[in-house]
Amino acid sequence: KLKVVDVRERDPIPGVTPIHWRLLTTHKIDDVVEALKVVDLYRRRWAIEQLFRTLKTQGFDIEGIRIEDEVPRSKLVTAALIAAVNVQQLVHARDGAPDNKPLRPLTDAFDACDLPLLQAFTQKLEGKTDKQKNPHPLGSLAYGAWVCARLGGWTGYYGKPGPAVMLEGWLRFNDAKIGAALNV
Repeated sequence: KLKVVDVRERDPIPGVTPIHWRLLTTHKIDDVVEALKVVDLYRRRWAIEQLFRTLKTQGFDIEGIRIEDEVPRSKLVTAALIAAVNVQQLVHARDGAPDNKPLRPLTDAFDACDLPLLQAFTQKLEGKTDKQKNPHPLGSLAYGAWVCARLGGWTGYYGKPGPAVMLEGWLRFNDAKIGAALNV
């Protein structure tokens, strides 16, 4: 059976159109708690859309893969998915932690041995203004996300870096990591 969850924002920001969602679902809904679970699932939809965007044409272009053999194609798509998840972790970490929750550790998306290279990039990429300084604590995923955003072309002034910028920065960081390893 199909159910409708009708959600309306009670106290919208002045001048902003209030949210009003009518969600159709086959999930069991017998009370408000179950209805709110459906709303939470729907809220996660944007993160899923961003993940697929990173996998597809604005990222790894898995749709353009022309490998007919299923095994290597599956391995390549799996590797791209893992990389896309890393990029999404960086996007979600870019602002630090919401509501004073603990920051995610750097090792969620980086190796612990990447910290010196991230520090070197931070010193190189920081500008003179506060907006051009890495505001996040050393060792946090947000610290690494800031570096990738700057490497991807984000200036610190306009908007927030999205998946395309983070992907570009993450790829540049990994290229630099390979280069640094060759210089040993």
